[in-house]
Amino acid sequence: MQEYTRIKKVKDLHRLPLEGNIDLTYRCNLNCRHCWLWVPENSPERENELTLEEIKTIVDEARKMGCRHWYISGGEPMLRPDFAEIFDYTTRQSGSYTLNTNGTLITPEIARLMRRRGTKMVSLCGATAETYDHVTRRPGGFDKAMQGFRYLKEAGTGFMVQLIPMRDNWHEWEKMMKLAESLSRHWRVGTPRLHLSSCHDPERNAEITRQRLDPRDVVALDKPGLCDEEAAAHECGHREGDDRLFARCIPHRQMFNVDPYGGMTFCAYIKDPALRYDLRGGTFREAWESFIPSLADRVRGGPEYDRNCAACDKRKDCRWCPVYGWLEHGRFSAPVKHLCDVAVEVQRFKGESQAHHRCYFRIGGITIQVDSDLPIDDRTFHPTLTAFRVEGPGEDTVTIHHHFALPDLTGKDLGRELYRKPPWAISRRNGSYMYLGISPQTDDPSLHRVATFNADHSRAHIYNDREDTWLKGDLHSLTLFPSDQILIARLLADRRGCCLHSAGAILGGAGMLFVGHSETGKSTIARLLIQDGHSARSEESFAVNAESLRTAPGNRGAAEILCDDRNIVRCLDGGWRVYGTWSHGDVQVVSANDAPLRAVCFIEQASANTLTPLTDSREIIRRLLACVIKPFVTADWWHKTFDTAEQMAKEVPFYVMRFDQSGKIVGELRRLIDTG
Repeated sequence: MQEYTRIKKVKDLHRLPLEGNIDLTYRCNLNCRHCWLWVPENSPERENELTLEEIKTIVDEARKMGCRHWYISGGEPMLRPDFAEIFDYTTRQSGSYTLNTNGTLITPEIARLMRRRGTKMVSLCGATAETYDHVTRRPGGFDKAMQGFRYLKEAGTGFMVQLIPMRDNWHEWEKMMKLAESLSRHWRVGTPRLHLSSCHDPERNAEITRQRLDPRDVVALDKPGLCDEEAAAHECGHREGDDRLFARCIPHRQMFNVDPYGGMTFCAYIKDPALRYDLRGGTFREAWESFIPSLADRVRGGPEYDRNCAACDKRKDCRWCPVYGWLEHGRFSAPVKHLCDVAVEVQRFKGESQAHHRCYFRIGGITIQVDSDLPIDDRTFHPTLTAFRVEGPGEDTVTIHHHFALPDLTGKDLGRELYRKPPWAISRRNGSYMYLGISPQTDDPSLHRVATFNADHSRAHIYNDREDTWLKGDLHSLTLFPSDQILIARLLADRRGCCLHSAGAILGGAGMLFVGHSETGKSTIARLLIQDGHSARSEESFAVNAESLRTAPGNRGAAEILCDDRNIVRCLDGGWRVYGTWSHGDVQVVSANDAPLRAVCFIEQASANTLTPLTDSREIIRRLLACVIKPFVTADWWHKTFDTAEQMAKEVPFYVMRFDQSGKIVGELRRLIDTG
């Protein structure tokens, strides 16, 4: 492939402000006990808020530089009398949007305007008027919120209910969830980790502190991912040995925040005026291209950070960020005791959960870590897969995390659609892939599965529409897809390997691969090897103890069947190896073992038994590529797979193997190995 394709590797992509967060006002008609960002609704600060024309200018400048999604929030954004005009203009200039509101100021006119495709999140702070009005400190607030929900429903506007947990509504949390379910098909839990106020007001901070839930309840609401990488994603932007606290997140961040007064920075939680750029005195381009990058060197951790968070063994399980240190203590380097306490609970939870919600499998030299929101037991996976189960992670580990509720994709920008043919519609956005399990009926919009993969498919979250399949057990794939090939074939391309339609066996310590499509005799050759008396296994045996086969009396040189339908080849540590898989055909025998690849045979059933060397590299490549197991195919995957086939053609012996059912071909294979 190198002869025909020139691939240029780009080390650094240009920063683009793809997502904008604009707070239209910090004023709010409610006065919620947990709120960290509040200004009274009639505060004179409204005179300093951006005008409609200033907001339009910011939206236009951001769009010219790439902004395609807006988060519109506050305060309560609908307090502004020009909210409808701002909402209309901003959302018309973007591909998608997300709106946050308490819903109490929704009118029938606004409800109809909000039908525009996007995500509308409406907060709910209680299940009863007594609790809601107490939390929001606004008599009649609950009735106003329910009226807002009614207006949205009457207008046919989709929305998501966002439940806000805190100590003063915790007693009716179950009722809040039931109310949310009755209001909308879509609801979520807002963050249970409450941050102190941006104004550092002692009285407000005391109330927020009182509203914080116990760490165990926080973790129950926001269960951590079992992967260390998921926890690490919440780390602040520092690098080890570098106390610049925002050095990592700023260079690659594609989001910006604009406050009600025209201050722009890279994060909505940054409230230090020194770290915000005044758009009224400059341009959006200057803020994005010059000011924000300069902040990477501005904030240092210093001794306080070094002796606390930087040295803490709970760091990977903690949601601490410098911005929370500033909100809590006025110092970016300060630890936050509440987050420390939650991190301790996270570690306890993960330790208990891993025993029942995680397992590992190894295939083709790749370890696949399977995490699940539902428990995993000995019945979860079919015995053919248990032959590949291992105790822990390996040097090359990828992760799959199963969830059992479909995400709400209403108004979401899924990126550019690359493929649509039942059962899959596949799109790509910002380097990640989304697989939608679609119906073969074109008039059926329902989804049965949603899966997200990172760019190299080494991290996956799979959302299933039902629990019963998992709970029933006896699963034949790790992904719950009809086949795991979508994942495994993709992973192998990045690792100088591929999966082939083939039967595989280890014969005299040498790996043999018999390549061909259906009806070419893959299962037949596996049976011949078994019937030859060189395999101690029965076809009724699923999980293989290969070591006992090698050492059993009278079993010297016995053939070990890897799989009769699909096997893996990889170039690893300078040599080619063949690996079995759990995707068997008629011969229900599999092995997780591997061996050096001695030969690849393209099989043909005939009346004679012959092995004919094949030396034409073009013919070898043509035959190999015709039998490669394909995932969703991209140009990049083809390039890598072609290179693998080209290298195999140069370095591995290939044969055309013609055989009948007499079993004589086994003798030819043994002679080939003995002469090798």
